[in-house]
Amino acid sequence: MSAPLEIPVAILAGGLATRLRPITEKIPKSLVPVAGRPFLAHQLELLHARGIRRAVLCLGFLGEMIQREFGGEACGIKLEYSFDGEKLLGTGGAIKRALPKLGEEFFVLYGDSYLPVDHAAILEFFHRSGKPGLMTVYRNEGRYDTSNVVFVGGEIKMYDKKVRPPEMRHIDYGLSLFKAAVFDAYPAGQVFDLAEVMGNLVREKQLAGYEVPERFYEMGSPAGLAELETMLKQS
Repeated sequence: MSAPLEIPVAILAGGLATRLRPITEKIPKSLVPVAGRPFLAHQLELLHARGIRRAVLCLGFLGEMIQREFGGEACGIKLEYSFDGEKLLGTGGAIKRALPKLGEEFFVLYGDSYLPVDHAAILEFFHRSGKPGLMTVYRNEGRYDTSNVVFVGGEIKMYDKKVRPPEMRHIDYGLSLFKAAVFDAYPAGQVFDLAEVMGNLVREKQLAGYEVPERFYEMGSPAGLAELETMLKQS
């Protein structure tokens, strides 16, 4: 069990989860059962073991179901909720809306990611880097999903989800860190993606890169869900 960390995590759980339909037509992805429990319960348990004590769930589609199920605290983590509202704001817009609940700096975690990493070590590296943003990367070599990062000599040289040259050997692992000021340039209520924010930081050489040795798990696709189910049942 890690010592408690001072900063919260924003969990991006507002998407439509189209790859998991028909399961996600009536329930949001965070409530999809994995090894007999809603996925979010596994995610929060792992975060608690790594020292996280506060999470803000950024919600959209069917988000009220998550709030009803988990309430104000679960697995030893205090929970707050931030809703997109009438329209889905994208991953970046959702974080912008949640900033009043997140404070000056925070982790960001994708709502379908299960990441057995050392959060304290990543936070310490972030502070040492002096940069306003950090992306964790994994040397994926196209194994678990399509690689989207050029990471050389400890630096993120390129990040792009659409243009993917062959020198992309790493992938955005699914956990990042930001100072709130990064989002000052983006208007409230605007629809934008976190990938845009990260791409801009890379171009400005303001996005630190932390290479993670542990593989990632995700339940955003049927194959990923089946693999995670097997792993959690065995552990």
